[in-house]
Amino acid sequence: MHTLSVVIITFNEEKKIGQCLDSVKDIADEIIVVDSNSTDATEEICRQYDVKFVTQKWLGYSEQKNLADNLATCNLIFSIDADEALSDELKKSIQTLKESQIADNEVFSMNRLNNFWGQWIKRCGYYPENKVRIWRRGFAQWEGLIHEWLKYESEPKKTLLNGDLLHYSYDSPEAFKKQLFHFAELNAQSYYDRKKKTGTVYWIFSPAINFIRTYFIKGGILEGKTGFFICWTAMKATRHKYNLLREKVRSGKCDSGKWKV
Repeated sequence: MHTLSVVIITFNEEKKIGQCLDSVKDIADEIIVVDSNSTDATEEICRQYDVKFVTQKWLGYSEQKNLADNLATCNLIFSIDADEALSDELKKSIQTLKESQIADNEVFSMNRLNNFWGQWIKRCGYYPENKVRIWRRGFAQWEGLIHEWLKYESEPKKTLLNGDLLHYSYDSPEAFKKQLFHFAELNAQSYYDRKKKTGTVYWIFSPAINFIRTYFIKGGILEGKTGFFICWTAMKATRHKYNLLREKVRSGKCDSGKWKV
């Protein structure tokens, strides 16, 4: 029988953290919450559950998650975001996993189903959004500025669990737009730091190609007005990212010969 540490990082998640904790409390052997100085009722809500609550100044997505993972004491880690919850089928899959034999290099992924202001979206390129979230403690760590990824000690054996990870991602169109443009700015800085730039042709056509792919090929058109807004906003955020990157390259006076397209 394996033991499972559920690890969550939080900041002002009073609207969603209770739902998250309710969904994992029956399959967790311990729950660790690392909070970056929330100013709302996040801590008060977490204290109502059997959790280890730690306050840590924000270190960045990867470092904050790694710190939380290092506090785990069980042999399996399950990393979940505060705005996520388990479907009943996924909960059963994780319980079965705990009672099964697993390889030392085996990691477990799940399909994430996103909710946009009350509507579940299975198109626009958002589903199935496969995420590795369970692994043996010490086998993986997070890397990356944003859209962080897992670096493994050795080549992993990936197993997909049945059921969906329910992501209550955005409560309003405005929140979605704000988040995408925020990530666009972080991505532009990340590209700049890695001396990566974009050519004129790519800068002009990439956002439009992205819209065609997500709205028509990936089926966003079938999601109604919500689908159009998602794909259109993503296109504009892509344009914003490349505009910022080009501005940074010009103002930085870098040697263009050292920049990758």
